[in-house]
Amino acid sequence: MFRARTLTALRARAARIRGQRAIVGFDGFVDLIVTPVGLRRAQGAAFTPIDTLTEFGERVVGAAGKSTNIELYPRAEKLGGNGPIMANALLAGGADVTYIGALGQPQVHPVFAAMARKARVISLCAPAHTTALEFTDGKLMLGAMRSLDEVTYDRICATMGESAFEAELAAARLIALVNWTMIPNMTALFDRLAERLLPRLPASADRIFFFDLSDPEKRAPDDLRAALASIARFEKSGRVTLGLNLKEAQQVAAALRLPPTSEDEAGLCAMAAEIRTRLAVATVVIHPRESAACATAAGTAWVPGPYAERPLITTGAGDHFNAGFTTGQMLGLEPEACLTLGVSFSGHYVRTAESPSLEAAETFLANWH
Repeated sequence: MFRARTLTALRARAARIRGQRAIVGFDGFVDLIVTPVGLRRAQGAAFTPIDTLTEFGERVVGAAGKSTNIELYPRAEKLGGNGPIMANALLAGGADVTYIGALGQPQVHPVFAAMARKARVISLCAPAHTTALEFTDGKLMLGAMRSLDEVTYDRICATMGESAFEAELAAARLIALVNWTMIPNMTALFDRLAERLLPRLPASADRIFFFDLSDPEKRAPDDLRAALASIARFEKSGRVTLGLNLKEAQQVAAALRLPPTSEDEAGLCAMAAEIRTRLAVATVVIHPRESAACATAAGTAWVPGPYAERPLITTGAGDHFNAGFTTGQMLGLEPEACLTLGVSFSGHYVRTAESPSLEAAETFLANWH
């Protein structure tokens, strides 16, 4: 049983997370979580929400040629962005984290204050902003992200110094570079890293490079192929993991002109293996909402997930999966156990809106149903 195997391995190795260093970058968002109002009965929370994306879409389409007013009821303002959410989850899991990204200028924005107390943070520019509309069948993220144009290799070096940046990279077991889609200069940043700093890092077979694209639908296929080629260059300096949700995996497969596969266990494993082979990287992970699969040189693995019918929160679920999976990698767990820890981090988070410690993830893993 995959859960029992993971519990045994996790209990034996959990203490190894102490002293494991991670660098995460380079985005940063202030997320406003909202619920669209369908029918208001009184002030405050006395309303019937628009429950599904389909219903919301019908409202919008029905306004064509006319106009409409959709109230967005605020639920919470929180730190956002793939990087900060993943970094927070890694911190909760016990890793030592340095975060480099768009956290605020001249001061760090208050939503990042708690993270800044636990991690070393280097802020490059003002954060972007997202209004997240959450539904029972998905979410709609509306972003204002012009500040992310300022995230460049030169800005990083001007802010913290190239030598300091190199030292941070050299000391890290995990280097997570996420949200390629929303950072226009990210491919150029990857290339500068591959050309200038990676050749100077001490050789380490244990160094993990993790990449998350973040829904590349709005980027041209040629841009995506260039980014994937750049990501593959990091394999010379460590072990590359490319993390993808189902939609992202299908977009990558299409960009690489791979044949379509089914969405069941066999299809997910085949797609992960085909992408991994084409890119020549160590690991490719695909995580739909109901399961997760990965491919490595040793083969493929798949686990079902603890799917929640009525999650408390969904924004950030994928980032928590990424944190759980990479925490497993830092602990030296087998791919199946890394997948299981990933779905446990995500499952705990969507039910509680809190990032789990390793102890909490272990408890969740032992008891999910």
